[in-house]
Amino acid sequence: MKASWDIFCNVVDNYGDVGVTWRLARQLVAEHGLNIRLWIDDLSAFARLCPQADPQAAQQWQEGVSVCHWPADWVDTDIPDAVIEAFACRLPARYTDAMLQCSPRPVWLNLDYLSAEDWVTGCHGLPSLQSSGLKKFFFFPGFRDATGGLLREQGLIERREAFQHDAAAQQAFLQTLGVEPIAGARLISLFAYENPALGSWLDALARDSRATQLLVPDGRILADVQRWLDMAELTVGSIERRGALTVQILPFVRQEAYDRLLWSCDFNVVRGEDSFVRAQWAGRPMLWHIYQQEGDAHLPKLDAFLELYLAGLSAEAASALNAFWQSWNASLPLDASWQAMMTHWVEIHSHAEYWCEEQAARKDLAAALVQFYGNSL
Repeated sequence: MKASWDIFCNVVDNYGDVGVTWRLARQLVAEHGLNIRLWIDDLSAFARLCPQADPQAAQQWQEGVSVCHWPADWVDTDIPDAVIEAFACRLPARYTDAMLQCSPRPVWLNLDYLSAEDWVTGCHGLPSLQSSGLKKFFFFPGFRDATGGLLREQGLIERREAFQHDAAAQQAFLQTLGVEPIAGARLISLFAYENPALGSWLDALARDSRATQLLVPDGRILADVQRWLDMAELTVGSIERRGALTVQILPFVRQEAYDRLLWSCDFNVVRGEDSFVRAQWAGRPMLWHIYQQEGDAHLPKLDAFLELYLAGLSAEAASALNAFWQSWNASLPLDASWQAMMTHWVEIHSHAEYWCEEQAARKDLAAALVQFYGNSL
């Protein structure tokens, strides 16, 4: 009999949480044969990632996953074999009360945010006894062996490599987005949070001796792009040229298409968690715009990742890449740090592939969760 799992997701203010849980739910069904219910409190956000979804449905089947609306007023339901509380979203009180009545009780996992900080390895897998008597385990995704790893479907790297070696496939895909690649141009994707310093980077790209084609999926950075272009409005499909820079606005696409966009580009600017991980699997140079937290609590997380990611680069290349990432995340001028990083492009490009291979050699997050569940029975 298939094991049944519930995954709870509270959509905060972006698509990262629902993006991670939707990928995880599908992988647990497709590769591990589990019965998965994905509880989401905001199905309109889910429908952006899964356009065929009905944002008004209390329950629906999507790609083998039972997707359920998480109502404010909880209605009792059956309790599964395992429960994932994604990103400390707090399970309904009536649900945890029902968990107490189960024998055996379900395995309760708190799937936390991705972090490269040292303390994560010491906390991963630890139990936390709740006042109710239930036991909750902390599960941390991460970049080291002593963590839960990263979400990665079977065969992902092989599919990516085949795509990147097939110029016709890349061109056909880009044409589905309305993109006609410019011969000899550098192709960059931009999916980031607001950044008042963005204009200094766009200035540098516009002045460059090499052409750049900047692809911008519809999102929060759009207003900054619009301001730099001095446009009253930018809409999906808009194409604007300034000097050596061509800017094109893309629609918000489903996850499979976004993966291929990352695979198609020479450089990717990404944000949050889901696109951050997918950019690493693309094996291409990238910049991570980390989600800003109160009191600059995000900066140690950025530094911790860079400490791992920069290992293996020459001191000069590491310094240049670090400077560009730090400048972006501090909203400092970007033109000089971009030019400095580009002088080490060949090394940084090779390193991105090396990092991808190194991370892909580790157990993926879905497999690690299933193994942990099995060991907890």
